[in-house]
Amino acid sequence: MTARLETVVVVANELIAAGVYRLIIRAPRMADAAQPGQFVHLKVNNLTAPLLRRPISIADTNRGAGTIDLIYRIVGSGTAFLSGVPVGEQLDCLGPLGQGFTLQCERPLLVGGGMGLAPLVYLAKALCPKPITVLMGGRTKDELFWEDVFAPVCDQLQLTTDDGSTGTKGFTVDVLPELIKQGNFDTIFTCGPRPMMEQVAKIASQYGLACQVSLEEYMACGLGGCLACSCAGTDGRRRKVCTEGPVFQAREVFG
Repeated sequence: MTARLETVVVVANELIAAGVYRLIIRAPRMADAAQPGQFVHLKVNNLTAPLLRRPISIADTNRGAGTIDLIYRIVGSGTAFLSGVPVGEQLDCLGPLGQGFTLQCERPLLVGGGMGLAPLVYLAKALCPKPITVLMGGRTKDELFWEDVFAPVCDQLQLTTDDGSTGTKGFTVDVLPELIKQGNFDTIFTCGPRPMMEQVAKIASQYGLACQVSLEEYMACGLGGCLACSCAGTDGRRRKVCTEGPVFQAREVFG
């Protein structure tokens, strides 16, 4: 299905952690077409709101109800405006956009950090009933509210925190090699801070594992016209994250 520009209705917009919200929008045609790894481009219909849309990863869909779940953090004026939108309000929405994850695997390992965990929720649900291991990291225990989100859809959950307040003290990449040795994984899916993904891709390559990465870049049009989100590929050609991504094979973007 081609991306659509639609007016959607807010079903819920609730605070789920410090500065983090779950937004549910009613968008039946988008919900029916959305694939894990894709995103939508939202604009608040308010004269004082920022002009540009905000790209937000799709965290889940309910095709029966015709809804899409979006999990976002307040990071600027656009998301601050969005957090105040009430139930029943209409939003201007473009989507679903981008290339999603390739789901052909038997033993997936999902590695995420921070808000990069949002698209991995939808991915985990799409991969069920395959055995799924999730390795997630955050600065503190409070940032890992994701544990309750992933627990129903994964077989094994590994946590790391920078300060050691829960799980293993350190970063996801610190425990990743040992986790790979213990599991019989065939594909790694990762989304989060770029330095983390670069290290995940490097470790995956060392162990001969396929790796898909979901990049996060600033976007303007979301349709490949403005080139604001382009990034360098390993072959020297620039990639449009909004249309050729946001999901890439790691070898395409990380040397």
